[in-house]
Amino acid sequence: MIDFSNGSVFKLQAADVSPIWDQITPLLVEGEAGIAGFKGIRDWVVMTNKRIIALNVQGITGKKRDFTSLPYSKIQAFSVETAGTLDLDSELELWFSGLGKVRLEFKGKVDIKTIGQTIASFVL
Repeated sequence: MIDFSNGSVFKLQAADVSPIWDQITPLLVEGEAGIAGFKGIRDWVVMTNKRIIALNVQGITGKKRDFTSLPYSKIQAFSVETAGTLDLDSELELWFSGLGKVRLEFKGKVDIKTIGQTIASFVL
């Protein structure tokens, strides 16, 4: 399982998920659709209308993959931190029942307020 508490694991930026979509679609349930994608150096985070799917690419060749499903229904609380003048990274912290805190760090021009609004629409 991915250590989400280590923010350096996921320094994400908005990305088109088409390069990995064929790997994600077998995991989706009926009525589930992708709404946003973010890419780290090798890792991905895909937001759907039901959950967050984290794809951790492992090994030297990158053929081994870990898919972690984080359902919105298990979120107990969340926090959004916007970028500042000197600190250009924004953060999303989510507290999941049975898992604890998950921290995702976004770099560049990611609309963290819209991400927070999206999370709120599924959680509240």
